[in-house]
Amino acid sequence: MMSEKKHLSDFLNGKTEYTLGLFRFFIDQLAEFGEINLRATKTMIAIESKTSFAYITQLGKNFVHVVIPFDRAHGENLCLTKITQIAGTDQFNHHLRIFFKEDLNDEVKGLLKLAMS
Repeated sequence: MMSEKKHLSDFLNGKTEYTLGLFRFFIDQLAEFGEINLRATKTMIAIESKTSFAYITQLGKNFVHVVIPFDRAHGENLCLTKITQIAGTDQFNHHLRIFFKEDLNDEVKGLLKLAMS
């Protein structure tokens, strides 16, 4: 049985103009840090530089949900909705939900730059 290859458009089709605007704004902000690539996987959109450094896991009616993995918790950031450790690993997933362009504040940009480096 062949698996169906996902495309970026599969995630974007049918989304609200508001969410698509947030998505484009988020990607434009990341592109200011350096060259990035978007890769659709079965369940999410991987954002890559040298390696995958963030994942868009959900495009809601009025938000973009992003997961940023690190090898330690960065709990001092108030912009995150939650931080979860993957059982049996040193990976800590930092969850960010973007409702407004203003949610991409300096704190968030700092985390994304750290993840990208």
